[in-house]
Amino acid sequence: MAPEIVVISGKGGTGKTSITASFSALAADNLVAADCDVDAADMHLLLKPDHAKAEDFYSGELAVIDQDACIACGRCYQVCRFGAIQVNGSLYSVDPLSCEGCGYCARICPTEAISNHPEKVGVWYSSRTRLGFTMIHAKLGIGSENSGKLVAHVKKQAKAAAEAQGKDYVLVDGSPGIGCPVVSSLSGADYVILVTEPTISGVHDLKRVYELVRKFNIPAGCIINKADINTGMTEVIRLFLGSEGVDPLGELPYDENVTRAMLAGLTIVEHDTGILRDTLRSAWRNVRQHVDTSKQK
Repeated sequence: MAPEIVVISGKGGTGKTSITASFSALAADNLVAADCDVDAADMHLLLKPDHAKAEDFYSGELAVIDQDACIACGRCYQVCRFGAIQVNGSLYSVDPLSCEGCGYCARICPTEAISNHPEKVGVWYSSRTRLGFTMIHAKLGIGSENSGKLVAHVKKQAKAAAEAQGKDYVLVDGSPGIGCPVVSSLSGADYVILVTEPTISGVHDLKRVYELVRKFNIPAGCIINKADINTGMTEVIRLFLGSEGVDPLGELPYDENVTRAMLAGLTIVEHDTGILRDTLRSAWRNVRQHVDTSKQK
């Protein structure tokens, strides 16, 4: 089975997705990509997937009131602790954004006018990108929950695609932070790439997300983005990585070519011909070496 490489960051805005997209461009012939940042997916902006296959994703349940059977007794309104029952005169309905699908209203309804139905929380896609490789990605519905389950489904589909196509890697763009979608992204991972920046919040959130990675006992490496904007904080990060045994994968300087690449709809390694491209190429070689060595053990 293809090793799973997950790219995460403790906070948003560190350049995680730009770096993941660049890695996918460097290994386009040999991987399947998965965008697991389902709450705010944006890797499609650079990779231009064709959305060849789209399927609704259901998770959890929502209560639905049959108006023909409802006698407007108000018992559902009285017991709903989430305030999901709306009343307009004698008409009772369910607010889908407030309903938690617990089923209590259906249980106490004297006429069995309420039933629970599967809730559509998003859509997942299997696409071919402009660079030719398969990308599995998804979009969580507005106000929807269960993002962790959608992430797990995206990863499952990506692994299946990699196995079917005989690819060597599954490259996952995870969510920022340490919440449920990040936990789901890390589950089953073979190697983690941490992307950070030399700021106070960057260091704080790097330590926080690495604590989560350590609980999963997954080997990790780190890329310091914009490493030259605060050399003192960069040194703090280097010392932390050394003390924790995290692989130093590379340090990217601040460079406006990153913005120019995004404006052009290209990955960094497609647009830049200098130190950014060379550093990312070296970092990807380091990642492959670590993953391939672990696979042989």
